[in-house]
Amino acid sequence: MAVVELAFSALPVHVRTARLIVTAVARRSGVAETLLDEVRLAVGEACSRAVESHQRYCPEEPVRLELTGGKSRFEVIVSDTVPDDGVAGGPPAAPSSGEPGWDELGAGEGAADLGLAVIAGLADEVEIAQTPKGMQIKMSWPVEES
Repeated sequence: MAVVELAFSALPVHVRTARLIVTAVARRSGVAETLLDEVRLAVGEACSRAVESHQRYCPEEPVRLELTGGKSRFEVIVSDTVPDDGVAGGPPAAPSSGEPGWDELGAGEGAADLGLAVIAGLADEVEIAQTPKGMQIKMSWPVEES
């Protein structure tokens, strides 16, 4: 079982690089060509969510990915290090003084839920877990028999 680990600075420009790397590893692991766009889009959405949270709460911490290619599944885990705050990957309920609230910015629980729904629609299997270190989104796709 091959494992690739990737950590990148919480900058939107690095999301594209992460998508390219994940797509290359997925192809090499045996994911069908017809599923590669779904892999790319789901990973891009998960990484974008992590980058957005990191930029607001812990910009110095890297976003982490773990890619695992097995005999029957290709798995991607995107991990952020934003502590649980009651909203899946969103900011705390009470903004700091002088900052607009999350809902005032046009985001919030609804936007977070929409992003997770997009991921769930693209990945074959999805598990979302809030850990003491942050949120983990685990996605997987079938691998073609060779």
